[in-house]
Amino acid sequence: MACDLKKLTLDKEASPSKVNFQRARRAENRYARRLRQIAEHIGSLTEAVYVPSDFDSARKLEGLLKRYADTLDPWARAVGLRMVTEVEARERKQWADISRAIGKGLRRELESTPVGGVIRSRMEEQVTLIKSLPLDAAKRVHELTLEAAVRSTRASEIAQEIMRSGKVSESRAMLIARTEVSRTATELTKARAERVGSTHFIWRTAGDSDVRPTHKALNGKVFRWDDPPECDPGYHALPGGIWNCRCWPEPVISD
Repeated sequence: MACDLKKLTLDKEASPSKVNFQRARRAENRYARRLRQIAEHIGSLTEAVYVPSDFDSARKLEGLLKRYADTLDPWARAVGLRMVTEVEARERKQWADISRAIGKGLRRELESTPVGGVIRSRMEEQVTLIKSLPLDAAKRVHELTLEAAVRSTRASEIAQEIMRSGKVSESRAMLIARTEVSRTATELTKARAERVGSTHFIWRTAGDSDVRPTHKALNGKVFRWDDPPECDPGYHALPGGIWNCRCWPEPVISD
């Protein structure tokens, strides 16, 4: 850590970063509930349309899932925007708490931080990810049907896997919610931190037994915003910027 950097002193129990993390978890739960609705509909479509050992019904299910993705666009935009703006409001509150300790000049900088671009890019990515749920389910049905035809896999095994489409989509929905809420909070924190001249952050973990060993090793260490560490083999990312990561960055404010 460079010698001219000074960690902002915060009460351990009332750390704005910690508060922000807890709030982000609540936003994650709300986002996950909405995405599970899509998974439930995928499961309902599968049960209503697919007939085991009937390739025609599998093709029909594939087509319905693709059309379902097309109809999701307005809903996906509304849900994605709501998640992003909810996380942004909480992240902004975190910085309001911090700003009381960093002076009027920096408060003015925070108030003029251009986060609109982050919000727009994050929302567009949510639309793509939300629509990917039925599209991935359709692709999976197609691949399973091909496997049955090409490899002569037992029809009962293929049928069982196709009938699991709703559960598979639900697992992916939970992964999207967990990852995207954390990533959105991190991107907004980075935008505001760099606006007030922060060049480094402290890696913070959730501090429980589920933290990955590679992330646990990074806890408490200081890194540059523009040079994130290798948090998983072959992957460099900011805290919360990789799948299932519940870590978050605590900005370092210079003197």
